[in-house]
Amino acid sequence: MSGGALVLARALKQQGVEVVFGIVGIPVVEIADAIQAEGIRFIGFRNEQSCSYAASAWGYLAQQPGVCLAVSGPGVVHALAGVVHSQVNTWPMVLIGGACEAALEGAGAFQECRQVEMCRPYAKYSARAQTVAHIPSVVERAFAHAASGRPGAAYVDLPADIIQGAAPEALFDPPRFRPAVGLADPQAVARAARLLAAARSPLLVVGKGAAYARAEAQVRALVEKYQAPFLPTPMGKGVVPDAHPRNAASARSAALAGADVIVLLGARVNWLLHFGRRFAPTAKLIQIDVCAEEMGVNVPLAEALVGHLPLVVQQLTDALEGPFVPDPDADSEFVRMLAARAQSNAERQREKYLSDALPMSYYRAFAEIKRRLPADVVLVSEGANTMDIARTVFDFDEPRRRLDCATFANMGVGMGFAIAAQLYYTQSRVVAVVGDSAFGFSAMELETAVRARLPLVVVVINNSGIYFGLDREQYEERERAGTLPSTALTPEVRYELIAEAVGAKGYLVRTPEELGSAVEQALASDGLSLINCLIAPGGQQKLDFAWMAK
Repeated sequence: MSGGALVLARALKQQGVEVVFGIVGIPVVEIADAIQAEGIRFIGFRNEQSCSYAASAWGYLAQQPGVCLAVSGPGVVHALAGVVHSQVNTWPMVLIGGACEAALEGAGAFQECRQVEMCRPYAKYSARAQTVAHIPSVVERAFAHAASGRPGAAYVDLPADIIQGAAPEALFDPPRFRPAVGLADPQAVARAARLLAAARSPLLVVGKGAAYARAEAQVRALVEKYQAPFLPTPMGKGVVPDAHPRNAASARSAALAGADVIVLLGARVNWLLHFGRRFAPTAKLIQIDVCAEEMGVNVPLAEALVGHLPLVVQQLTDALEGPFVPDPDADSEFVRMLAARAQSNAERQREKYLSDALPMSYYRAFAEIKRRLPADVVLVSEGANTMDIARTVFDFDEPRRRLDCATFANMGVGMGFAIAAQLYYTQSRVVAVVGDSAFGFSAMELETAVRARLPLVVVVINNSGIYFGLDREQYEERERAGTLPSTALTPEVRYELIAEAVGAKGYLVRTPEELGSAVEQALASDGLSLINCLIAPGGQQKLDFAWMAK
């Protein structure tokens, strides 16, 4: 085993790495061997995009950088997807890429690529180890940048001659990096508390930053003391249990438009919150975030509280005297309006759950899945309609139990996320509910999961299209006419047979009864199961993207 590869493996172990996701080949096979020799688990994938997404998800779940290993050139290009995903979603991740020998750069070397420069615009740190002795320092800096302040991605470039180079007898061995945390300005906290004390229709917006920061205890204490309605973003669900009476998710539009003071708890005012354009024009905003540069993006702030979210939320809770009104249920018109709106919306949603129409709708399929899931389930949600609708159906009592593409909104994350989640949550079941078009990005990672002996349950919501599909008769008619829409996929593809081909269990279901039975059997199994759930295709419809700017 070469010196450089072993030095890297030991540097990763020093940083607390437990698992590395990757694909081997020249020149990184020796790195994977060294990683395994050091007791770190290596999960070999079938596509670099998927393993980079797995590393990204691990970073979010574990609150420390996930690690991806890729071969030089095309491997790093493919893994760049996870680097950008991590940077935009602010999850800590380190990509390690092999590279051609440094002396051969510019000579047309095997898979030669300007990888450090390519990753730099999309990472907080991008550097090459210049010598074997330099490896531990570069690794430590990569982890420091990825995990500090606002988390993000880092890249470490390792030329083949460094990987195979001899290690010196004495090496600088930097300690494991641990991020520093800080409090907000006490005077700014006091001013924010006075704003909240004067509020009559306050709203707490709980973002995925609160989930990542493990601020659930502090946010729950704030909700209980202040008694304001709260609105979780899709990946902020579970920071406060969805069943909490102050949850305004079912009256989202009314909550955003009616609030006079809005507290952003690890939530960015980006497209997910309509750039702030649905806030009341007179609303006062208080933003709590670890990143000073994020303060006031798209909206003016009344107060900016910069610091580590659990600490700052605790500061704010301590500064408050009690509920925003003595009895919110009786004294707050805002609370009563949101409760009535939520009840009305929930009743309309329940009607959709009970529809007996065949093929099934998204809502009926999700209802059958939901009622059979264990309380501690980890749900991976991917797709267009599949993800959007599922967000309104599945409830969570704990944070970091729902994973989706988040801010970057990219498809192809489902299988990588599910594999990382099952490795992290070893005592819970991971269920991936994915659209058929999204599943196509990473379907062969079923073999990865089977090889790793991970008991995933994958439900492919198959509407035979991207957004909308066509039934077989419609498809054949449009194909003959030469007018097949670009969103159409082959009707009723047999995805469950892919699962069976790699040693997993496959189910094809068309009715609620078949779906319910398949979910129960899959959860009772200790192996991987895939359920191919055929639903109503939807037919060709006009796609409208204007909501993003509204």
